[in-house]
Formats: sequence, C-alpha cells, structure tokens
Amino acid sequence: MKVSRRLSALLVVVLVIASGFVSAQETVDEAVSAIVTRLYASYNEEQLQKLNQTAILNFLTPKERDVLATRYWTFDIDKPGVISILRDTAQKEIPFWLPEAGFQKTNMTVTNMEGWIYEVWQKRMPAGHVGLGINGFDKHRPHYLVAVGPVENGTIPEITNLVPSQFSIVDLAPGAMTYHDWDDLVLKDVPEPLRGNKLLTTIRGRAREAHLVEAFRKTPFPSSKQPDSVLLTWSDDPAVSQSIQWRTNTEVKDGVVRYRKSVIDQGQTELPWQMARAEYIVMEDRQLLNDRYMHWFSATLLGLEPDTEYDYQVGSETAGVWSEKATFRTAPAAPKPFTFVYFSDTHRSPDWGKLLHAAFERHPETAFYTISGDLVSTGLYRDDWDCLFAYSTDVFRQRPIVPAIGNHDNQDGLGCSMYLQLFTLPRNGPPSLEPERAYSFRYSNALFVVLDATADVSAQTEWLKNRLASSQEPWKFVIFHFPPYCLEPDFDEDYADIRAQWGAQFDAYHVTMVLTGHVHDYVRTHPLKGGKVMSSPREGTTYVTSVAIPGRTRPFELPPHAAAAFVGDATYQVIQVDDSRVSYKACDMSGAVRDEFIIER
Repeated sequence: MKVSRRLSALLVVVLVIASGFVSAQETVDEAVSAIVTRLYASYNEEQLQKLNQTAILNFLTPKERDVLATRYWTFDIDKPGVISILRDTAQKEIPFWLPEAGFQKTNMTVTNMEGWIYEVWQKRMPAGHVGLGINGFDKHRPHYLVAVGPVENGTIPEITNLVPSQFSIVDLAPGAMTYHDWDDLVLKDVPEPLRGNKLLTTIRGRAREAHLVEAFRKTPFPSSKQPDSVLLTWSDDPAVSQSIQWRTNTEVKDGVVRYRKSVIDQGQTELPWQMARAEYIVMEDRQLLNDRYMHWFSATLLGLEPDTEYDYQVGSETAGVWSEKATFRTAPAAPKPFTFVYFSDTHRSPDWGKLLHAAFERHPETAFYTISGDLVSTGLYRDDWDCLFAYSTDVFRQRPIVPAIGNHDNQDGLGCSMYLQLFTLPRNGPPSLEPERAYSFRYSNALFVVLDATADVSAQTEWLKNRLASSQEPWKFVIFHFPPYCLEPDFDEDYADIRAQWGAQFDAYHVTMVLTGHVHDYVRTHPLKGGKVMSSPREGTTYVTSVAIPGRTRPFELPPHAAAAFVGDATYQVIQVDDSRVSYKACDMSGAVRDEFIIER
C-alpha cells in the first residue's frame, strides 16, 4: 500500500470534554465526545464492547442524531444539482442517515484500481446548503465519496463553503484521485452519467471520527500518580541541554525535574539538586476504557555543561511522588568519537523492546537511539504509545530517542497529533511544515537531519538543501521513513519524488548515510549518486532500510543497487563515528553480526 507524503497536517482530531447538551453550532467531534461521556456513565465495559448501530441510534438524543446526519461534510451549491454518494459495498452497515435523507440507491457502481466497488446513491437537491452525515459508527476505512453533478440539461453547480475545506475537488473520471492519504489509489471504472461530475476527495481516516462500534480499548499500562514513561529527547543543543518527558494520572497537577552533576569521586560530597519546572498537557483518548485522560509532562534543562553526566529525577513536590534516579550525558562540545543505534518500524512491539534492551546491554557506550518511523502501529491510539514507552523507558530514560514520523504514526491522513504531543523536539524545521515534524541537530562532528516522509516532499527540499549546504560537519546522516531504494525496485513502494528531490541534495552535499524503513526488509545499498553505483563511499551515499520486528520471508534477488539484503529477521544497527571513519554493524537479537562495513574519509 502506498501512502501519500503530500499531507502536512490535513486534519487533527481535537478531543473535547462536552456535556450531553448539543448546541446549535456543535460539531460532530464535540457531539461524539459528549456521547462517549454519557455512554461511560450509562453502560459497563461488556455493554460498551457489544454496541451496534441500532443500540447507538436508540441512545442518541434527537439533536445528536441531527448533528451526526447533517454536519459531517457540508457545502453550498449555487444551482440545483444531483448529489451522489459513492459507498463501499464491503461496509456492512449503510450509514443511517443516507436513506433517511432521501438518497436512492441506483444501479450504477464505481470501482478503483484495488477492485473496491462503490455503489452509487443519489438525490436531487435545490440550490443552497448541503449537509451530509458520518461514514458510520464502524471504522470502515474506504470512506464514502461525494460527487456533485447537474440536473437534466443543466450545468454543474459551483461548490462553495466546503467543510472540511482542506481537501481538493477533482473531475470524476477514470484515474481520479480519491484519498489524500493514498494518492495512488485512483478510480478505474466510472459510469458515463457520472463522468465530469465534481468529486470531493477526502482521507480514509475520517471513518474514525464517529467510531463507536467495537471502538473501546484498554491500555495494559494505565497511568497512576507515580511518574513513568520517562524518556529523554533533545529540543536544543545536545551539548548544553536535555529535554525530559513523563506521565502521571490527572491527580498530579505539577511536575518538576531535579538534577545535578553526577559525583564520580566516591569521597566527594553530593552536589545539591537544581530544579526545573515542567509544563503538562491533558492527553485524551476518549475510547480508552481504563485511562481516558492522563497528564503528560515536559521540561527542558538549559545551561548544562558539555560532555558531562547528570543525575536526575522527575516528580511532583505537591504529590510527593518521584521516579527512580537516572542519568544522562550531554554531547561533547568538540569532536569526539561516539556511537548511536538505529532502528526502524518498532510498532510498539514487545519483541522490539527485547531487541532494544539487548542492544543497550551490548553497547552501553551508545549516546542515543534513532527510530526512522512507525514507532507504533496506530498513531492516534494512546495505548500503543503506552506500550512503546513501557517496553523502552528503562533505556530511553538514560539515553535520548531521536524519532522520525512514519505512516503509522501519522494515521490515515488524520495527522500525528499524539506524536507531536509526546516528543519535545527541535523546532528548527521547514517553515511550511508544522514544527517538530522535521528537524536537525549536531552531535560531535556529525549533522543529523530528520525528515517527515509522510508530508509534502517539496515543502522540505529547500530547507534540506540549506541545512546541508551550511553544515561544516564531515559526517551527515539523514533519517526518514520511506526508502528511496527498495529490495524490489518494481514493488509498489517506489518513492521517485524522494529520489529526485531529496536524493539530489544528498548527492550535491555528500550525505554519508540515509536511514529508512517501512518495507520491513533489510537492504544496504552500494554508495549511490544519481542512482548509479559509485566505486567508493567517498563518491556516493549509502542507503539503509531495516526493520526492528520479525518481517516477512520470501525468495528475492539482490538488485544491482544493493550491497547486502536479507528478509525476515529483526535487527538493530550500531554506528560508530570518529574523525576519520564510520563503522557500521547490523546485529540480530542474538548479537550475531548480519552485515557490516566501514566508511573512511
């Protein structure tokens, strides 16, 4: 499945605590939040898990039902027109409002390149306002599509005041794009009467907006008063700063980091604690049965000394709760050899948690860890993030994590709001992109650039060029999710725009390594420039794709651009950097070296 990279922040689901009263201007999201609150008050866990469309409809107030039926997708037309709803026939339940609003099912069908069949429902409507309803109470991802056409012998109405407004309107015809989060999924067969209509594009993720059937989940790691999920990131210069994040339940109203330089000499008196206040946000996952709300804290320590070890604890002075003591070390101010470990596609897996701990035990010298996307499987499920941190906090409270956004973190085009809430990262990325989605930092004698491959490639290219051009570091590493070079070049996962736009910058400014993932294979290329194999790493860039959980196994042939490849096994990559060389090893759970090479300058 190919996922669009042309979304920067199309839709962010804002979860609001609401009462049962539905105001005249209430949105679908506010109504659903209020409905969920009343469901929790009215039903037990077993009943919530057994909800179906009939039960939900019987539970709704008339005003809630009206909001869900008329305020989900709205626009105005300047003359009478025929509104067509293209509904995926695989969806078990017809959206409740569709027949109630007077739409009639026709004999026409539309298909796309994947063979999905959409049945066509139509209604003739006068000039004025058009209000359509939710996709359903299920989470059926092939969201319905809307087309606007003329009445007999008329012209196509002009569409204005479209809400949501960020999605494009295209001509309905074979080859038409439908979903922005899968922009290669185009229509194949379109009946002649519909051709030339105006098609309102959308994202598949909108199906989640009123998800209530089989929607409720439980986190295996609910929050409590005790601080946990402690992790280190950087949002400023790694040599003189450290960002720290953690969570508690909503009983804890304040947070603080106490820290001091570690005492090396056993005979030396311990230094007094310094204090840094933390800010917190209330994070909500309204369908999380056992932990709907939590407090997420973040603090950044500034003015630290380079290449220095610090002890720290996080907690609350008011609540009197503290995490156990941990340590971190700031980056060196001058070039100094260092090691980092790279993963991809961790998918909040306990298997990856074991791999992480194995890497930490074998390589305690590691300065930080980077993950090139798909940290979790569903980026808007907080229980996924709870699992990720539960399996990793013993390491990430001691060594920083440097994350990149993958398509699973930026779910179905709905945005990556939880990712952005959870990680405190540099805000020095492209001005046209939401802060923290792409960023860069320097560590010792190396530049690290993290890109968001799920967003618009061209929106990041000029910034990438400027960042590489201004760098004086001899080693340059770029991290993002989608691989420019795959094990199977003719596979559907072919990112020509990344090769053309970002690859040109890697070539021009001699990036040392590009670290990616997504396809759940291991591939290391020869040094490449302009897609051609070079004789030495001094002449080209090495591209690596890896996976940190067991992958798919199958026969394959080594493509010409690949120096090494294998399938099925999870690995971590240990990369050691000094002034004259980069040493690289890919290791599996047992510690066996599956691939290795050296780059010298």
